Amino acid sequence: MELNWKEIELSDRELITSYYRQENSRNCEATFANNYLWAPHYDMQYAIVEGMLVFLVRKGETSVSFPLGTGDLKRAVDILQDYFARQGWTFRMHLISPAQFERLEGLYPGRFQVAYDRDLADYVYESEKLITLAGKKLHSKRNHINKFREQYPDWRYESITDDNTEECLKMAQEWRVLNGCDEDEEKSAEFCVTLNALRLRRELGLKGGLLRAEGRVMGFTLGEPGGEDVFIVHIEKAYADVQGAYPMINQQFAEHEAAAYPYINREEDTGAEGLRKAKLSYHPVMMVEKGVVTMR
Repeated sequence: MELNWKEIELSDRELITSYYRQENSRNCEATFANNYLWAPHYDMQYAIVEGMLVFLVRKGETSVSFPLGTGDLKRAVDILQDYFARQGWTFRMHLISPAQFERLEGLYPGRFQVAYDRDLADYVYESEKLITLAGKKLHSKRNHINKFREQYPDWRYESITDDNTEECLKMAQEWRVLNGCDEDEEKSAEFCVTLNALRLRRELGLKGGLLRAEGRVMGFTLGEPGGEDVFIVHIEKAYADVQGAYPMINQQFAEHEAAAYPYINREEDTGAEGLRKAKLSYHPVMMVEKGVVTMR
């Protein structure tokens, strides 16, 4: 069976989102905005196979996602394995959750193996704790925020709108220089994603918020609802040399944009030591595991 792989376009938003609604995943990649923004970097396309949504990633070792939808899962996986064999590729599936692997194991006992990657595991927090920062464990976060408030008494939070998007784009350009994005391929890709997310905020259904002090943007964040009970923070940028800027935009964005959701997914740490330390310091309530599936 020939598969009709298609580039992801803005007009595909409702179609792709309809399949994610059936899955109700807490995975940060399980949104149209994430797919659309990162597709060029990962050379990603999609197809509907046996009534199920599947993504094909050609960057690095070619792989497919777990088929989503109410179609015939076994038939879809059989078709995908046959397709890989005809292309001369080793069959792989990426970003597979433990629940998804369990379903595969039930259909194909002993055929597949999974290797989970700690660097790709998402950090999920209770929204209330990110908003209130209550308790001894988050005492240092409250201190940083209090120092920010003291240093910048004129601070305020604003939702990102057409009127202030350009200021966020300017701040992102400054952040790019300060963080050496041009010398790092992954940082450069993330920067492109950030600019496109700001420019296409409305088309992608993203919510944004910024932190303003002394008349200028000190930080901004972009995210969106994921599954039924989770809000996903895709992008967060602030000046590292402004004490309290990161904790402040984190807390304010959670309070203003994500309070209606019990959980907030702040994505993975990609194995970066500093980022891992920062994410762990907020004490996640759970991790969303993701692995690569191959044949035994």
